[in-house]
This record gives sequence, structure tokens and C-alpha cells, in this order.
Amino acid sequence: MIKRRAQDAELSPEVCCHAFRATGITAYLGNGGTIDNARPSLPMNPRTTKLYDRRNDQISLGEIERIIL
Repeated sequence: MIKRRAQDAELSPEVCCHAFRATGITAYLGNGGTIDNARPSLPMNPRTTKLYDRRNDQISLGEIERIIL
């Protein structure tokens, strides 16, 4: 279903359910949620859930401003 909807929206064909899962978990954790509370919504153990936590992948405006062209 994800692939079909992504194609309908003209998104990259590489979009998959894992991207949405990572986005959802990252947003939840970024808003104060915990790994333990995120896990019941997904059939995973805590270590697997942590793999979807992308908070450290986010770049701050300060980091972008360090780029000198």
C-alpha cells in the first residue's frame, strides 16, 4: 500500500513503510515520548524500536549556518 500511495503522490519509489515508521517514532520521541511507550504500538523489542529513532539525524539551523560557500 505504501509503495502505491507513494507512486500516486509522485514520491521516490524508494519510499517504504520503514520511512514512515521512523518519522512517526522520531516525532513521538522528539515530543517527549519514551521508547517504552512507543513500543506497544509496534510489535518490536526496545532495541529494534531504537533503530527507528532519527532524532540525532536532524540538523539544526546553527549547523547549517556553519557551511561556508
